[in-house]
Amino acid sequence: MKKYLFALLCLALLMAGCNKSKEVTVPSVGPNSILNETYPLSNPSRMMMDGIYTVNSGNDLFGDQVVIKWSRLKMTIMCSNGRYFVLEAGQLDSVVILQGYWRYCYNDNTGAVAAYIGREEGGADIVNASGRSQGIIIRGGYGLSGNVGNEPLQFTYLRPISPAVLNKHFSILAHRSGGRTSDHLPVSENSIAMINFTEGLGSTGIEIDVQLTADGIPVLYHDADLNIRLTQKGPLSGPIKDFTYAQLFYLVRLIHGERLPTLREALLFTVDSTLLTDVYLDMKEKVPTMSAVIPIQKEMLQRARDKGRELNIYIGLPSADAITDFMNQPGYKDIPSLCELTTDDVQTVNSHVWAPRWTEGTQNDLVALMHSQGRIAWTWTLDDVDWIQQYISDGHFDGILTNYPFIVGYYHYMREN
Repeated sequence: MKKYLFALLCLALLMAGCNKSKEVTVPSVGPNSILNETYPLSNPSRMMMDGIYTVNSGNDLFGDQVVIKWSRLKMTIMCSNGRYFVLEAGQLDSVVILQGYWRYCYNDNTGAVAAYIGREEGGADIVNASGRSQGIIIRGGYGLSGNVGNEPLQFTYLRPISPAVLNKHFSILAHRSGGRTSDHLPVSENSIAMINFTEGLGSTGIEIDVQLTADGIPVLYHDADLNIRLTQKGPLSGPIKDFTYAQLFYLVRLIHGERLPTLREALLFTVDSTLLTDVYLDMKEKVPTMSAVIPIQKEMLQRARDKGRELNIYIGLPSADAITDFMNQPGYKDIPSLCELTTDDVQTVNSHVWAPRWTEGTQNDLVALMHSQGRIAWTWTLDDVDWIQQYISDGHFDGILTNYPFIVGYYHYMREN
């Protein structure tokens, strides 16, 4: 059996090394995946693999410990240094097969990963959902960037993620719905494809950028103008607000070919097809937009309640003009909102979330004030490993907005309480 598994691992790495792209650096074996021969794992089986693991082989690249956390679709392995794994899994004859890729977030270094959990090393317990996570050993190999190889990889289960941490509602919020186009992810920022992708990076929530079309339709897009940074070359250029939704629908494609989603489409997908718990609507337009966005927010919050979904959707208030527009709406104090300005502004509009820029510091005294009023506090946009570690160890924020949710996830899930 071990010889068979070793041959499959080598084949997976070889095929991944042969499938390269100038635009997308994610290795993939496509239709030849070993996982095609496996059976799916149950949710209880997947959850058994969550925990803190010691790195026995591969620690030069991935550090001495990693966090493994399953999302809706993927296993995310989070490292302390900005490297991460996104894996899929299946079972075959009480052996768990894992396949996917690793990536370094600060450059394009990446490689294929193929691994397994043997029958006697936790595989049978996982398949049977026995609840016994102790003794799990993950063995396999990974490829190095630019090479086809089989570098040895081994993780050994050390301990569970603390129940106190799991029971704490700490939001790991992904910037622009998952990450920036400049990070060379395989899907475009502010797209439905990215919303579908982001949970595999460790995200529990998203920030999305909202603008209005010329005919008043809220859509997702970050920059002030259509440009080749975010879209494929096409016939339109200029601000989103200069074009109707129909023009954008037919004539604009995001960098990886997706079309600009409407806010309603994006939130509908979030409610119906993800387990994300928080959405931060970053209102980019400087003209009044609240009257077009708030009805969609209300509709989707009701839809989530009807489905028994835990989901918060907050209207972002980034400026005095946005606050004025917001306060002109009937019953604004009862509308879930997030204020980026002062704590006095938070109280004026009764925002549920205070969200200062991370460069203002941990501000534990003001965070405590927000907590005393029954509010929560997030900070944005925090990407540096050392600062993330410091904010999680020394700060009291209830969530962090980041382009690198797997780094925030590592330091959050490593906590004891």
